[in-house]
Amino acid sequence: MKGDRVEVVVDAGGTTRMYEIAATRAGRRLDVTHGRGLVEVTEVTRGGTPVRTARFMANRVIALVEHPASQQLTNDEVAALHQVA
Repeated sequence: MKGDRVEVVVDAGGTTRMYEIAATRAGRRLDVTHGRGLVEVTEVTRGGTPVRTARFMANRVIALVEHPASQQLTNDEVAALHQVA
């Protein structure tokens, strides 16, 4: 859902860098996967098509914080209902 956000703190050799990835449009969500030495954060459409992906080396990731979207629907996500007579 729009509003999903993930913060990733990465060790950059003597300093840390923080990256923030967010779902940019209504109906998109973020999927976080890890395996084979990589952490991937992917923005996915309603149909499951990946839009963009951020990849980090797992041994460099210090923290990964997921901020889920609020459960309230925004105006972009609300569908108009028509009464059938």
